Amino acid sequence: MNSTVVVIGLGEMGGVFSRGFLRCGHPVYPVTRHVDIREMARNVPEPALALVAVAENDLHSTLDALPSAWRDKVGLLQNELLPRDWQAHGLVDPTVVSVWFEKKKGQDYKVLVPSPTYGPGAALIEQALRSLDIPCWQVASEAELEFELVRKNVYILTTNIAGLVVGGNVNEMWSKHQHLARTVANDVMDIQFWLIGHELDREKLIAGMVEAINGDLEHKCMGRSAPARLERALQLADEAGLAVDRLREIQAQAAQS
Repeated sequence: MNSTVVVIGLGEMGGVFSRGFLRCGHPVYPVTRHVDIREMARNVPEPALALVAVAENDLHSTLDALPSAWRDKVGLLQNELLPRDWQAHGLVDPTVVSVWFEKKKGQDYKVLVPSPTYGPGAALIEQALRSLDIPCWQVASEAELEFELVRKNVYILTTNIAGLVVGGNVNEMWSKHQHLARTVANDVMDIQFWLIGHELDREKLIAGMVEAINGDLEHKCMGRSAPARLERALQLADEAGLAVDRLREIQAQAAQS
């Protein structure tokens, strides 16, 4: 029998990954809100991977409750993820995947671009996703992983926040409102660079965002979480002492509407 995998959280993403692991012959042990995670850890003390597939708002509380036996087996996939998120919990070298496919309730997954992964369980993640015809690739270093995480954050935050102004899809945003998108992206990058402690190549990040836009031109800019993403971004900007004038302008416009 192949090695076992624990999946913490069986929402849309957890369901996709569980299907991939099972297709590859790995027994999957699900952890839901109704499961005693400590008891599960006693029954499955050495999984190949303990994939944390909870929503981003539940990430830190989940990592706080993570059994010690699983701490060196952790896999992470949340949006707006950066190294400081796992470092805050003393986690070293987790497996991380930057998910570039969408999964909504009642619909199958839709791929934008290949999903990069890194860490001890990266090969297992890649195998599981490829078994579902979801393209995935392993980055070669922590620096590459950091870039890919920031790239994903720039895409999500820029499209969501610009979407508060223009609505519509990402193709319309970029083709008709590129100046707005670029100024939002630059504010977002200012925050991201403060969070990671150094700058990255801005134009390379913009090119990565455009690649994702072209991966699904009809993707809607603004989801239900867009206002919360803007608020969270401004809280971080305040903490960092960043101007982010365009983000503040958008917040002011939203407050008046």
